[in-house]
Amino acid sequence: MPTENKFCQSCGMPMKEDPQHGGTNADGSKNTDYCSYCYANGSFTFTGTVSEFQEHCRQQMIKSGRSKIIAWLFTRGMKRLARWKN
Repeated sequence: MPTENKFCQSCGMPMKEDPQHGGTNADGSKNTDYCSYCYANGSFTFTGTVSEFQEHCRQQMIKSGRSKIIAWLFTRGMKRLARWKN
């Protein structure tokens, strides 16, 4: 049985906050490494660098009502997540 990540390995969002409880693989099966906002139908929904993705996520969080400071705090650790490790 595959282990479930507690956090999306692309954006860091708690998986329990994902309304779909994970992304989807190309075959339609559930992917528990990435949330549905980051991964759908077997590919990432955002292409670009980790810095570009951090800024994208910060802007989305601010639009949804989070403060700029909270948005910055939640995105600063993204470089350590599995998707962005080299």
